[in-house]
Amino acid sequence: FFFLMIRRPPRSTQSRSSAASDVYKRQVSTQSTWGYQFKFFKQMTNKVDVSNLDKQIEQLMACKPLPEVEVRALCDKAKEILHQESNVQPVRAPVTVCGDIHGQFHDLMELFKIGGTPPETNYLFMGDYVDRGYNSVETVTLLVALKVRYRDRITLTRGNHESRQITQVYGFYDECTRKYGNPNVWLYFTELFDYLPLTAVVEGKFFCLHGGISPSIDTLDQIRQLDRVQEVPHEGPMCDLLWSDPDERSGWAISPRGAGYVFGQDISEQFNHTNNLQMIARAHQLFKDGYMPTHSNNVVTIFSAPNYCYRCGNLAAIMEVDEQLRTQYIQFDPAPDQTLSHIPRSCLLYTSPSPRDRQKSRMPSSA
Repeated sequence: FFFLMIRRPPRSTQSRSSAASDVYKRQVSTQSTWGYQFKFFKQMTNKVDVSNLDKQIEQLMACKPLPEVEVRALCDKAKEILHQESNVQPVRAPVTVCGDIHGQFHDLMELFKIGGTPPETNYLFMGDYVDRGYNSVETVTLLVALKVRYRDRITLTRGNHESRQITQVYGFYDECTRKYGNPNVWLYFTELFDYLPLTAVVEGKFFCLHGGISPSIDTLDQIRQLDRVQEVPHEGPMCDLLWSDPDERSGWAISPRGAGYVFGQDISEQFNHTNNLQMIARAHQLFKDGYMPTHSNNVVTIFSAPNYCYRCGNLAAIMEVDEQLRTQYIQFDPAPDQTLSHIPRSCLLYTSPSPRDRQKSRMPSSA
């Protein structure tokens, strides 16, 4: 076991931002004229942001990060959109379902090359956009920009890496501070992550989420009632949805990850029957072929980061669901001509620390 020290962003950054926000709110609330002018300015700014999205997307497609001020405006707009979405976001078919990306930007471009570029293809991504790969900033910014530009054609759900605690350990926090000189962009995105839907359901039949189901949840309606706008808890149903895994054993068992549970075929069959589902589609686990149907096709795992961490040699996969709800799995290799000379030595393969492990962390990892 390795013990890890969690590095927190400077408190002064958070306190200054909070204090400035409080002062500004008091000024607007007491000055109606200035409040009207600010509202008008905000409306005009939003219009400019939307009209400029295509240019931003073009820049991001070239793997060039946006300026900090544009990232903040983009995250603010995305929060407005995501706040209107459900914990179980309904998605129309046809749609292409994708698993973990983990900051492997060039492989995301390969995914779009294989599956089709938005908005020609509808996409549902099941989380873990950041950490471990070298281009988490460009990857998550592009996906958020596509969500804002094509809100009904791109669905983004939350993974266990879309959290403040995990991203401080596995690369995203460090990448943001290295590329922008401060942690502000990390703060903007981690605030945005709180608004991501926990799950999605395609035509009421394909239940899509990052991890797995929870012993605390029997129905989709129970998921809809959860308060998701928060940091991922250390335990409970929200934690389980992002951390759990299917298993060959029957029933429930504590996950060896230290967070969430493992569940057997009897559990997945009962959950699908109760909710009139055809299949659970999830991510969260690497498989050599990029996907793995289990539990007699009641569950499928999809992993969309080929040659994970630039060293695992695995294929990636996506799942296409057509209008008749037929599924097709498409495998793909890593993007060609990728050089590893710029990959930090810290980008290694390891298991994510669970929230419980992080609470016990006292010293840096030797890995």
